Amino acid sequence: MLQNSRVRLIIGVVLLLLLGVGVWAWSTSGRESTDDAQVDAHVTQLAARVSGTVTKVAVDDNQLVEAGALLVQLDPSDYQVAVDKARAELADAEATALAAQSGVPITSTTAASNVTTARGGITQAQSGVAAAEKEIEAARARLVSSQARLREAEANAAKSARDVERLRGLLAKDEISQQMFDATSATAEAQKAAVDSMRSQVAEAEAGIRVAESKFAQAKAGEDRAHAEMETAQTGPSQVTATKARAAAAEAKAQQMRAALAQAELNLQYATVKAPVRGVVSKKGINPGQVVQAGQPLLAIVQVDDVWVTANFKETQLKDVRPGQRAEIDVDAYGRKYKGKVDSIAGATGARFSLLPPENATGNFVKVVQRVPVKIVLDPGQDPEHLLRPGMSVTPTVFLK
Repeated sequence: MLQNSRVRLIIGVVLLLLLGVGVWAWSTSGRESTDDAQVDAHVTQLAARVSGTVTKVAVDDNQLVEAGALLVQLDPSDYQVAVDKARAELADAEATALAAQSGVPITSTTAASNVTTARGGITQAQSGVAAAEKEIEAARARLVSSQARLREAEANAAKSARDVERLRGLLAKDEISQQMFDATSATAEAQKAAVDSMRSQVAEAEAGIRVAESKFAQAKAGEDRAHAEMETAQTGPSQVTATKARAAAAEAKAQQMRAALAQAELNLQYATVKAPVRGVVSKKGINPGQVVQAGQPLLAIVQVDDVWVTANFKETQLKDVRPGQRAEIDVDAYGRKYKGKVDSIAGATGARFSLLPPENATGNFVKVVQRVPVKIVLDPGQDPEHLLRPGMSVTPTVFLK
């Protein structure tokens, strides 16, 4: 009887154990959970864009600020002076560029006008040279004609003189009349006067040649000057090119000054540090009067409006975990649960992203179960008071079915 009671007791205990194992297996099947998880959020580190002296710190640690709110004010005096200087230099450069640009059409018009004038001068000078050549030819022709008539007049005068001498002897013998002798003498005097007249014409013709040659020399010199002016005028395109180059350089200088002014204005804006996003101020490490350098960290802003959970599941737990599966997050700090869903699974294990990733090719390999970060996002509207803070420990449970 006693033995039967012991057997029944053992059977009852075994049944209870089997029932407990069944209940545990049923309750844990279709879900994965881990306590290696924490709350995450975007943390924006703010640094100084320019150097300067802090004149005002408008926030305190753990203060909630809106996007665009003033955080830190640096002394803007130096940057305002730089803006004024850049603006003055830009005005000077723009005036220079405008003057250089206005000179381009003037130079182009002047160069074209000089070429036209030089061509007209060459044509006029060539016409003068041709006219002078014709005048020389005409003067030479008149000289030749005058010389021929002079020779003829001299011949006639010589003949008349001989006739007078011959008739003078006959007159003395009364072989000719006085009237005849007088007529011959008159003819001789006329021939002598004709010779003098022809000599005057020859001298005049020679003077005309000298005048014509002087005019030709002047016309030739004018033609040379016109060609020289033409050569000078033909440098007009080069002058236009040089003027355009100076205008382009002046415009480039103006563009450079515009960029310098824009940079100076940016530096002036950077002297006022504003919140880029809405969040809670943390790690404030500056005070009024402190001198900061460009790139020096000032403070951080934690975006508590957008938090999520990073759960480091063992790699053996991820067989059935998929994005979109619902999850339940137990927050250690508040003892309450939040609803969410799996957003994504990291592309590598946490060890791979560590400062010193493990090197398994040394031969001293010890197999360790790796953990893979899984991002779980919360359903909207569960944290209106923004109680969740990055780094808080949580225990997420992912429902696989």
